[in-house]
Amino acid sequence: MARDDHRFPCARCGAQLRYAPGQTRLTCNYCGFEQDIPPQTAEARVRATQELDLARGLRNDLASADMVEVRTTTCPNCGAKLELSSASIATVCPFCATPLILDTGTLSQIRPQALIPFTLTEAEARAAMISWMGSLWFAPGTLLEYARKGRALAGIYVPFWTFDADTDSRYSGERGEYYYETRTVSVRVNGRMERRQEQVRKTRWYPASGRVSRDFDDVLVMASRSLPPRLGSELTPWDLGALTAYTPEFLAGFQAEGYTVPLASGHSEARERMSEVIREDVRRDIGGDEQRIDDVNTDWSDETFKHILLPVWMAAYRYNGRSYRFVVNGQTGEVQGERPWSVWKIAGAVVFGAVLILGAVYLSNPEALGLPPPAWTN
Repeated sequence: MARDDHRFPCARCGAQLRYAPGQTRLTCNYCGFEQDIPPQTAEARVRATQELDLARGLRNDLASADMVEVRTTTCPNCGAKLELSSASIATVCPFCATPLILDTGTLSQIRPQALIPFTLTEAEARAAMISWMGSLWFAPGTLLEYARKGRALAGIYVPFWTFDADTDSRYSGERGEYYYETRTVSVRVNGRMERRQEQVRKTRWYPASGRVSRDFDDVLVMASRSLPPRLGSELTPWDLGALTAYTPEFLAGFQAEGYTVPLASGHSEARERMSEVIREDVRRDIGGDEQRIDDVNTDWSDETFKHILLPVWMAAYRYNGRSYRFVVNGQTGEVQGERPWSVWKIAGAVVFGAVLILGAVYLSNPEALGLPPPAWTN
């Protein structure tokens, strides 16, 4: 279980090379030297899409080739677990901007099988974030100022689990079908009571049972607790067809987060999502106008998983003593973030709105405000 070495010294000046987003080469930021990443072999391409047996993973019984030792440090503020290259001596947490004191121990984890390399450069990700920030209502003016002048965004590979499963579900419930009855009611019209007829909708319920089947492929679960689930889940869609076999070259110059959501927890979340889809399948199978589901019994088979890394550009912004995070999908440019609110802008908007309302009332009915009518109305 040898640890991967992420050091790639420049052949010309000795500085560390960095993966160039959207390309298949490493570049030196100091002398401009470029080094191509070797094309992946057919075996590596197969490994990128190969599924691991879930039962063995849950038993911690994977082959040694599927495990790796990594050097990590844990952020004391947000709990992020960052993998470090052997060259790292200091870093800042990309999730909350906390300076980190590096650990020296190693941790055995399931090896990432595949990743999506960064497609967007830092400049392109920053432009996407600035555009998104500019669309926010009532955001502090310092927000955009930070985005334009703040420190560079951190490129980090965030861990995810993917899960596959074949399912066969037996269900029981009821199918509701609407019918209408006519009834006579009394209503008051122009001060007089009148008798009218109206249609009343009712529902007849019939027993229903049956079976539904569905095969799930690559149900994606974020394997990190460093980001709020909303931020991670709303970075979709990801084009998982772009997955390539994990190789250290793609991590050169970037950080990688170790998973903090265990495989078993990720599997439980994936099953919950699959179960929601199965219940929708059951509702469609029951049919009718309404459905009641009493019981769903699902057989799960051929369950497999992968550990993959997905590219995210990240910025942490501190405002009034609190940290706010912004994330950009490094493949598509989708932006999500936590945003502060400007109290002064909100107060100004409230005052402005109140002035507009009072002005409208004054123009339409000045007496209601105890004021004389406008001079031009005399």
